[in-house]
Amino acid sequence: MECTPLLRSEWLKVRTLRSLPGALLALLVVTTAFSAIAGISDASDPGFDPLFTALSGVIPGQIAAVTFGAMAVSSEFHQGALRLSLAAVPQRGRWFAVKAAVIALPALLVGLVTALAALLAGRAGLGAAADGLSTGEQVRGVVGCGVYLMLMALFAAGITTLLRSGTATLSLLIPFILVVSFVIGDATGTVADFLPDKAGQLVLRETYDGTLGPWSGLAVTALWTAAALLAGAWSLRRRDA
Repeated sequence: MECTPLLRSEWLKVRTLRSLPGALLALLVVTTAFSAIAGISDASDPGFDPLFTALSGVIPGQIAAVTFGAMAVSSEFHQGALRLSLAAVPQRGRWFAVKAAVIALPALLVGLVTALAALLAGRAGLGAAADGLSTGEQVRGVVGCGVYLMLMALFAAGITTLLRSGTATLSLLIPFILVVSFVIGDATGTVADFLPDKAGQLVLRETYDGTLGPWSGLAVTALWTAAALLAGAWSLRRRDA
């Protein structure tokens, strides 16, 4: 079976399920708004990281990316939708790969636009305090941020496929990202650098220290995402629709 009709079918699901474009819009709005606020409020702090401050709206905004990934998959587990999908595409691995692709592409594109908007909004608030940022650092921050948001959306998609519940996934990931990760980071030090969110967020920083750098940290997040997708694919193959 060719992938093009399957891609069109899965993309249509993303476009027509209102909550999914809404989640991507929330990603853009929330991230940009919080970055603008952070730029105004943190500019006077002599120890701040201007790149991370300008992109700090990603911290709350990533919840929308996680929600997008979780809801894109959880919709398949409502009212027998997965049975219909697999009846049309019996090769479960192929279907899941296409599902991941239609989650990844819009998440990446919106993530890149969001990162650029957040950077511009944050820089406007920081003013002269951000003048030391080089073009390379800003490009790395924007590109890395877009990739990070895509990976978090896919991470949520994999977990949702494994748990077969968007609610369970969000109940697990949102507290972890907003609360548990910071608590673990304060208590364990270097170990926290290898958590999926902490590792990926290194790409948002101008300066960094520790075991990982910007791209190696993003690679750690990619490994977490790959593991979640593989677990989801295994569950999809093993369990009844």
